[in-house]
Amino acid sequence: MGKIVLRLDRVMADRKMSLNELSEKVGVSNVNLSKIKTGKISAIRFSTLEAICDVLKCQPGDILEFDPDAVSDHTDE
Repeated sequence: MGKIVLRLDRVMADRKMSLNELSEKVGVSNVNLSKIKTGKISAIRFSTLEAICDVLKCQPGDILEFDPDAVSDHTDE
């Protein structure tokens, strides 16, 4: 089974925006944004995703990508 891969780091680099700047504009702590950036999360609130997309002027699909070949570390039971 594949997995969702987070590409926030790539979008931030394209926009030349630092984690601190994004954190201030989105209203989410550096720690939480860093976890999103590195993919160390299992869920994200739509309100957070909306705020990130608004600030970065992107679509959710620019940040979230499905990799069918990757092995998911999450199990839904």
